[in-house]
Amino acid sequence: MSTTGRTVRDGQDAVTAWLAEHTVDLVQWRRHIHANPELSRTEFATTEFVGTWLTKAGLSFRVLPTGTGLICDIGPENVPRIALRADMDALALQEFTGRPFASTVPGVSHACGHDAHTSILLGTALALADLDLPVGVRLIFQHAEEVMPGGAIDMVANGAVSGVDRVFALHCDPRLEAGRVGIRVGAITSAADTVELVLDSPGGHTSRPHLTSDLVYAIGTVITGLPGLLTRRIDPRTSTVMVWGAVSAGKAPNAIPQTGMLTGTVRTGDHATWALLEPMVREIVDGLLAPTGVRYQLDYRRGVPPVVNDEQSVRMFSDAVRAIGPDALADTPQSGGGEDFSWYLEEVPGAMARLGVWSGEGPQLDLHQPTFDIDERALPVGVRTLTNIVLQAGQELI
Repeated sequence: MSTTGRTVRDGQDAVTAWLAEHTVDLVQWRRHIHANPELSRTEFATTEFVGTWLTKAGLSFRVLPTGTGLICDIGPENVPRIALRADMDALALQEFTGRPFASTVPGVSHACGHDAHTSILLGTALALADLDLPVGVRLIFQHAEEVMPGGAIDMVANGAVSGVDRVFALHCDPRLEAGRVGIRVGAITSAADTVELVLDSPGGHTSRPHLTSDLVYAIGTVITGLPGLLTRRIDPRTSTVMVWGAVSAGKAPNAIPQTGMLTGTVRTGDHATWALLEPMVREIVDGLLAPTGVRYQLDYRRGVPPVVNDEQSVRMFSDAVRAIGPDALADTPQSGGGEDFSWYLEEVPGAMARLGVWSGEGPQLDLHQPTFDIDERALPVGVRTLTNIVLQAGQELI
C-alpha cells in the first residue's frame, strides 16, 4: 500500500476509534440542539454551544458579526482547502413527535434535520482535530437557511469560501434508509422563487360585470393561465413548475370585490432558466390581465439558485461513501425544494448529498412535518462520510 493509502487508512481507523468513544456524545449533542431550537438569525445559543465544544477541542473559530453562525479552520495552511457546511436554524412549527427530547420552545422545532447536520459537523471537527490532514478544512456552521434568500449569502460575504477549493454538505433525507447516502451529478435541488400578485378594480354588482372590471374573473385567468403558459414557454426537461399556494378575494356572493391577492412559487432545476423566469412571469401576467381592465402589482422575489453538483465533487463524495461499505452509496432524484447551499456553489464548485435518516420501518415522514424525526444511527454515518472526504481529498486535490 502507498504512503498516501496508509495515511488515509490510518485516519479512517482513528475516526472509527473516535466514534466508538463518542457516538453517545453525537446523540446527546443532537438531542440538546433538538430540544432547544432557535429560529433563523436567532441561533445565538446554538452558536455558543458549538463554539464551546470547539474550544474544548483546542480549535479556534470566529463568529459572524451578527452573533449567529461561525467559521472554523483546521488542518495545514498553504495547501488546498475544502469547506464542510452545516445549517443550524429551526422552523416555526410545533413538534408532535412525543420524544423525551422534543422541542421545549412552543411553535419552534427542528423538523428539517438541522440539529443532525450541526451535530455531524461538530463531530467531524472533533474527530479530525488531532489528525495529520492532507488538506485544510473550513467548517461552516451556518445560520438562517430556512429564510430566503438565506444565511449562506452572509457567510459568503464574510469570507466563508475565500481560499476554498471545494465545498460539501449533507442534508437529511427521510425517504432514504439510515446507513445510506444519496448523491447525483447536476441539479439536486431547485431554484425557488415567490410570486405575489395584488389586484384591484372598482368593484361592483355581479349583475352588471360589464360596468366594471371583474376582479375574480381576472384572478381565475391568472390562476390557470400563468402556470399553463409557462409550460409552453419553458423546456419541460428543466423541471420548472409554478404552483399557487394562496388566493383571496371578496366575501359576498353578489358583489364583485375591489381587491384580491395570489401568492405562489416558481421552481426550476435549471440555472439558466432561473435567470429567465422573472421577466417571463411579468410578461405573461401583463398579457393575461390587460384585457380584463384590472390593475395589479406584481412582487416577484427571487429565492435561491438550484444546487448543481459538479462531477469531480460528486466523485469525491461517492468515494467517501463507498469507503463506509458496499451498500452505502445510493442514487437520489432531484428535489423541487430549495436550499441556500447553492449560494456557495456560485463561488466555488462542490456538492450536496442526502443522508438517509429513515429507520427502515414505518412511514417515511417528509421534511417540515411536525412528526418528523430521524434514526440516530445516521449520525455516525454522516461523520464517516465527511471525514472520508477530507482524508481522501489529498488524492483528488493535491
